[in-house]
Amino acid sequence: MAAEGFRGPKQLWNAFLWSMKGLRAGWRHEASFRLEACLAVVLIPLGLWLGQGGLEKFALILAPALVLSAELLNSAIEAVVDKVSPEFHELAGRAKDMGSAAVFILLLLVVASWALILGPRLFG
Repeated sequence: MAAEGFRGPKQLWNAFLWSMKGLRAGWRHEASFRLEACLAVVLIPLGLWLGQGGLEKFALILAPALVLSAELLNSAIEAVVDKVSPEFHELAGRAKDMGSAAVFILLLLVVASWALILGPRLFG
């Protein structure tokens, strides 16, 4: 195996540390991420408890996890746009709006998955 393609324990550890640094930055600097993380802390254990079978459990915990991932990506996009173009530009605004829309779509997925999976049990 070529040396440049090898990911040894040190590289994996560094990747983990950078990921933790990103999570800390998201928590420290992004109010939306903090709110969605608090929601995920409630929904993920609840989804594991209320889901019947592996697929239901997976669907109930996947949606909140995707929201967190998208929020971090959206925040990264916003940070880069603000660094590169501090003054308003139509394309910069569009990039930020599209990142926000991605998070919104995944929040709708949370509502839809929870309603479709648990709704019939609660209201049917």
